[in-house]
Amino acid sequence: MTNLFNYIERKSPVHDLTGATKLVCLMLWSFAAMTTYDTRLLLTLSVGGILLFVVGKIRVKDVSFMLGFTLVFLVLNTILLYVFSPHHGTEVYGTCTYLWGTSGRYAPTLEQAFFQFNYILKYFATIPIVLLFVTTTNPSEFAASLNKIGVSYSVAYSVALALRYIPDVQKQYHEISQASQARGIELSKKASLVQRLKSASAILVPLILTSMDRIEIISNAMELRGFGKNKKRTWYMARPFRVTDYASMLICALLLCTSIYLNHLNGGRFYNPFR
Repeated sequence: MTNLFNYIERKSPVHDLTGATKLVCLMLWSFAAMTTYDTRLLLTLSVGGILLFVVGKIRVKDVSFMLGFTLVFLVLNTILLYVFSPHHGTEVYGTCTYLWGTSGRYAPTLEQAFFQFNYILKYFATIPIVLLFVTTTNPSEFAASLNKIGVSYSVAYSVALALRYIPDVQKQYHEISQASQARGIELSKKASLVQRLKSASAILVPLILTSMDRIEIISNAMELRGFGKNKKRTWYMARPFRVTDYASMLICALLLCTSIYLNHLNGGRFYNPFR
């Protein structure tokens, strides 16, 4: 069964950080990548994200489905960007250098190639850190750390339930799919894509009904235990902030400051090597 947005429990320095720390680092890292097109910083963030995967002991096969989906989306976006705006790079950098001695609307230019390279780097700078956050953050500990930094515990608990429920829905879909195939419904690659889509859509009804039943059970259990009665609650998974947490947030804050400084130094979001 393919893992999709699922916490992977391992022993690593990334796992040891609190959920709140990883959320703050994710936001700072993402803002740093989104606010600039400076190739130097984007390359640094891309390499840093890959290295953090190694440090967090997350293997490619653990997130292969999401990586494949993201790659398809990235390729499609890159192609459409060139189709609808083949000279956007020349407008951004103010020069036009045709490659291979060709000219015309869809003739490749060095500026457009450089712009699309930076566009791709933005994905590589942000997607790994998002996947790392999801796969290394325990939902219960994440809720506890959110409550610790001032988020209402009812909101924090709702976030934890949502994160915990994703693998449950995935497991239910797999079980219903196996039961359907045992009854003769073809969902493997032997059937056509259209037939597989029709068969998969038929699973949605029992999946929704099963999910609604589970939601009712959880709601009744929380109500019977008096959830929401008091303004505060204790957490089994609560952990204090340590030196590594503060150091991680400081590094990510410095990355954001670097992004802002580079924007000022470049006179805008774009690093222009053609000047």
